[in-house]
Amino acid sequence: MLHTSWGPLEPFDISMPQMLQDNGIHTHLASDHYHYWEDGGATYHCRYTTWEAFRGQEGDPYHGDLHVPKLPPLVGKTTGKLFLQDQINRKYVHNEEDYSLVQTVNAGIRFLETNYDRNNWFLQVEAFDPHEPYVVPDEYKNLYPDDYEGPDFEWPRYEPSSGYSIAEQKRLRRNYMALVTMCDRHLGRILDTFDRLNLWEDTMLIVNTDHGFLLGEHQWFGKNIMPVYQEIANIPLFIYDPRLKLHGERRTALVQTIDLAPTLLEYFGLPIPKEMLGKPLFETIKCDKAIREAGLFGRHGEYLCVTDGNYVYMRAPRTQEKENYTVMPSTMFSLEPLKHWEPFSGFSFLRGASVMRFFINSGSSSVGKPDLLFCLQNDPDELHPIHDEAIEATMQKHMLKLMVENEAPEYLYRVLDL
Repeated sequence: MLHTSWGPLEPFDISMPQMLQDNGIHTHLASDHYHYWEDGGATYHCRYTTWEAFRGQEGDPYHGDLHVPKLPPLVGKTTGKLFLQDQINRKYVHNEEDYSLVQTVNAGIRFLETNYDRNNWFLQVEAFDPHEPYVVPDEYKNLYPDDYEGPDFEWPRYEPSSGYSIAEQKRLRRNYMALVTMCDRHLGRILDTFDRLNLWEDTMLIVNTDHGFLLGEHQWFGKNIMPVYQEIANIPLFIYDPRLKLHGERRTALVQTIDLAPTLLEYFGLPIPKEMLGKPLFETIKCDKAIREAGLFGRHGEYLCVTDGNYVYMRAPRTQEKENYTVMPSTMFSLEPLKHWEPFSGFSFLRGASVMRFFINSGSSSVGKPDLLFCLQNDPDELHPIHDEAIEATMQKHMLKLMVENEAPEYLYRVLDL
């Protein structure tokens, strides 16, 4: 996030599934995350030994049907190519077994049933849900009855929630809860398979997600144009390590998604490359060992955030200036930035390669916004920013240390006025 926007795996990036495969461990991906099969994300799934894809999520360009169905009255996102394709895709979903979520979980269970008696494999079951639109069988919606009588609300635009009535916002959250419940049910089928095949004896299980979503909290819908509040950043993580066989326990140490790859490499007995800044979590699972003082998070060109687990500090960019460092400018740019770039080779993680440095002066929604400081212990919902120069100075030190550790580009210090 310090060097480039969301995009493909770069040729110099170190891929954990590829490392496993190179060391004789069969890696398998079952996913309905359709961005893997389009420009901008199409270099991830090829790192697995084998992979399966299931179609139809969101506006996935799937069914070539020119007969657009009669559109029902809806609130929220109701126009555009993505929306129309989603409505066409839904024509081919007749029961729960037709949902790509269910097909993805079925594939994961099929892999477990086929290979449970073998060693040296890694399975990733990646479900796009509970992503919007919140489309779910009535069986799950009926678990959350309401008295709302207006047009259904399944797909929020990323915008302030103030344009919607309280009743509409409640309906959106009801549909979200229904979809989360469906996800829980099918995750439960994987846990049941662990029971049935006694996989708990020798198989690690990690359950996590990539980000959260605002459904009216902080007066926002969405995830990527507002400050990265706890609802977005503080994500679920459950790990079972069969070497420890601990269960039903919580840990307080500050961990991040960058720790998952080192955790898996350590589990399979492989060395952790020096370029990986995450830490293996074995000792944290065992005895709550701390592995970092603070963690950096945020989005490219937007608020840069740091937390020590007690305080969260969000620093806004002072200018629209952005730089991207990539050799794969796939769908991330318009044509104009491609006319103005220069070669760059100044980061150690490039492993001797050169990249294209692009200069972009637009696109940030955070410029001009205030810096934010929250105390999570006293204000876990981040509703009341505090002003404390001493705490802010401490958090800035954490931020600067992590920026140096991550080889943040030189311009970013200027943009953040640090």
